[in-house]
Amino acid sequence: MKARTTWEAVCTVDDLVADSGVAVWTDNGPVAVFYLPHRLPALFAISHTDPFSGSNVLARGITGDINGEPVVASPLYKQHFSLRTGRCLEDESVAVKVYPVLLDGDQIRLEVPVAQAASVAA
Repeated sequence: MKARTTWEAVCTVDDLVADSGVAVWTDNGPVAVFYLPHRLPALFAISHTDPFSGSNVLARGITGDINGEPVVASPLYKQHFSLRTGRCLEDESVAVKVYPVLLDGDQIRLEVPVAQAASVAA
């Protein structure tokens, strides 16, 4: 059975910075949302937590492109994470969570799991 999800509004278009990330909070934890206007799709969302340090820093990483793959480099230890798959390019055994993201009017929405308490009450 597929887990229940919802499209949570996390920020607006005005909050985004081109070629950069912003940190947002969801019931599922901190998420880094990236806006790369020169790409299609232009929005990406991954966990904000660097798995090598445990620190919430990935939204502050430097975005780039490695062999056509959109990436962010962790500001701490410089590992690159694919913005499409979450996979670490330097250590393929490590990955961060990737979130489906969409533009809804001026709202940025992430598909996140429905909170356990909310699904029990429903």
